[in-house]
Amino acid sequence: MALYLLYESASGYALLEAHGLDEIGQNTEAVRSSVSDLNRFGKVVKLVAFSPFESALDALNQCNSVSEGLMTDELRNFLELNLPKVKDGKKPKFSLGLAEPKIGSHIFEETKIPCQSNEFVLELLRGVRLHFDRFIKDLKQGDLEKAQLGLGHSYSRAKVKFNVNRVDNMVIQAIFLLDTLDKDINSFSMRVREWYSWHFPELVKIVNDNYLYAKVAKFIEERSKLSDDKIPGLTDIIGDEDKAKEIVEAAKASMGQELSPIDLINVQQFAQRVMDLSEYRKKLYDYLVTKMNDIAPNLASLIGEVVGARLISHAGSLTNLAKCPSSTLQILGAEKALFRALKTKGNTPKYGLIFHSSFIGRASARNKGRMARYLANKCSIASRIDCFSESGTTAFGEKLREQVEERLDFYDKGVAPRKNIDVMKAALESTQNKDVEMESEEVPSEVQTKKSKKKKSKSAAEDDETMAEPVTNGEAPEEPKSEKKKKKKEKRKSENELEEGAADGKSNGTNGVDADQDGTTKKKKKKSKAEDGEDLQAASDMKKKKKKNSKSGDE
Repeated sequence: MALYLLYESASGYALLEAHGLDEIGQNTEAVRSSVSDLNRFGKVVKLVAFSPFESALDALNQCNSVSEGLMTDELRNFLELNLPKVKDGKKPKFSLGLAEPKIGSHIFEETKIPCQSNEFVLELLRGVRLHFDRFIKDLKQGDLEKAQLGLGHSYSRAKVKFNVNRVDNMVIQAIFLLDTLDKDINSFSMRVREWYSWHFPELVKIVNDNYLYAKVAKFIEERSKLSDDKIPGLTDIIGDEDKAKEIVEAAKASMGQELSPIDLINVQQFAQRVMDLSEYRKKLYDYLVTKMNDIAPNLASLIGEVVGARLISHAGSLTNLAKCPSSTLQILGAEKALFRALKTKGNTPKYGLIFHSSFIGRASARNKGRMARYLANKCSIASRIDCFSESGTTAFGEKLREQVEERLDFYDKGVAPRKNIDVMKAALESTQNKDVEMESEEVPSEVQTKKSKKKKSKSAAEDDETMAEPVTNGEAPEEPKSEKKKKKKEKRKSENELEEGAADGKSNGTNGVDADQDGTTKKKKKKSKAEDGEDLQAASDMKKKKKKNSKSGDE
């Protein structure tokens, strides 16, 4: 069986044929020794075809595809042109030797060309790489080295620039620096306490906080100069007036020794450095929180920024953490205890870095292991969502945190938690609602201005119509208050005049005529009422007759 070798150089693809070789019984040591000799190797391996790259950009694209295990169109055309054709249903009489088995499997899937990658092929390709400049005659001395150098620089630059997985490198560096700063600030603060205690030993018992102690030591300077005038300044630093007075009283009766001005200056400078480091540590923590909310928002909202950053740094990257199963994530950071337990056949650890989470601290002693397993499960889900989702949202992390809280209540009180499917559906609905709100808010400003102009024009037209029309919706417009008042006055005047007229009639003896008139009006009203009653009775009688007729017809 003939063996062809595909060599991907910095200048192009090369196809070589190895003839006169029997792979069966070949010793790799013998091949390795024969590869170094060009006379022996040149008789065995010969160049069949060479396809140079068109440009440096084309070389970079081909190199990227080969490293990812993908066959490009140029490589496919090159192989189909120069290799024997593979007939359907017949076993091919040749094979293609490659350095990368990934691209070999892709070539076989696409073109059915049999590929192999083993120690024998790798040794032959090593010989090709060693003597490649001798196989191609047109290559000048130094051209291949320049092409390799340029391609190497562009390939590494592209990987550093476009590698999305290394964005979390900032989080890893920040959490390492935060841990280092915590240790350094602690040791430096102890050194400040010991140093200044020679001068003012009573201050250690009054001020317990390291940062406040360094601030007070910087403010007091020499103990003998401390008086009641400095009490307001001490209260601003400590926040307690009683403690400030206690410091002043202790300074008056202190057992410490006197320090020279040079020693005091050094103590003050060192205290200032400790204060600066503490302030920088606060800024670094804020930076870590913002980066974690950008890179892994769900993991941060579930377990906290610091614990989440420690998990990412221990795994190496967010992608590696997402690839970890929950059982591995549960004991991240406790590898020594795990292997010691496996070696001594003891109990394996229940938790690693996850132990720093507040959930496990809140669980009872018998439920700590269960809580760690459940929390690791939710952390693995959150890390996978953060790693592979396109848009960053904290909805899933908040829902997962609610699930962990419900599980804590279940262990303590026996309250049944919700199902995972229902919680995830609720999280998906909340994210979709947020997306809809964002889309609705992102309306172009031009459309908004046009709509506002249209509304203004419509409102102006409506105002004109209301001004022109005296009656709207069949209702009479409201009369002015002055006209209403005038009408009321006129009614009152007319009533008063009628009353006066009636009084005059009584006095003149004309009240009989008035009584007759009133009687006639009352009789007319009674007649109208009686007629209405008769009409109603007649209508009811007609209805009753109709009902009786319908019943008799049914019978």
